[in-house]
Amino acid sequence: MEKPEKLIVDGKRLDGRAPDELRQLKIEAGVLERADGSAYVELGANKVLAAVYGPREMHPRHHQQPDMAVLRCRYNMAPFSVDERKRPGPDRRSVEISKVTREALEPVVFLELYPRSVIDVFIEVLQAEAGTRTAGINAAAVALADAGIPMRDMVSSVAVGKVDGTIVLDPAKDEDQWGTTDMPIAMIPRKKLITLLQMDGHFTGEEFKQALDLAFKGCEQIYEAQRRTLMEKYAIKQGE
Repeated sequence: MEKPEKLIVDGKRLDGRAPDELRQLKIEAGVLERADGSAYVELGANKVLAAVYGPREMHPRHHQQPDMAVLRCRYNMAPFSVDERKRPGPDRRSVEISKVTREALEPVVFLELYPRSVIDVFIEVLQAEAGTRTAGINAAAVALADAGIPMRDMVSSVAVGKVDGTIVLDPAKDEDQWGTTDMPIAMIPRKKLITLLQMDGHFTGEEFKQALDLAFKGCEQIYEAQRRTLMEKYAIKQGE
């Protein structure tokens, strides 16, 4: 793929969005019958499924924590999720994303309520188009809530980038590939508490502040969508 001459033209990105605009977002809860909780997220062309199992007894037992549950996260990209078929199985990137996903979600889960147990979160990327880790975190948070796992609040996640010298929210594939900076963030929006912040590239101090403000705005929108999805699902159940 050749680099486009410009990624922002007359204040608009190549997909028609303004710099502070999210891609189209769709969230569904409870999509898998056999999981304790599940969620499906579409963010742009990303299609991500999350399933939660537990709390259940931890095996092998020597991995148990005597005073709390263990949160295990597994992020995986399906071989057919990208244009060139991906080799099946875990690689260094999926192991790293699994780790940061767990660290992003742990602060909101009441793990101390379930000593010696495990809560498993599986994230499967069915179709990838930049920002799969943030889409996965959003799906996992909804799946945990759908499973009835006690949580302090929801975690929402989005990436911010720098493209043609402009700070943009939720970079798409071409912006992710040709932009100069990519910063995925996860946070508890109501408390403005950051649970994940990574950066590939660099911002000036002023750009970093602008990027953070944009991330807070994006996460607040995602939080509202997560909350609305769960409320709609359980309102329907209660009304049946």
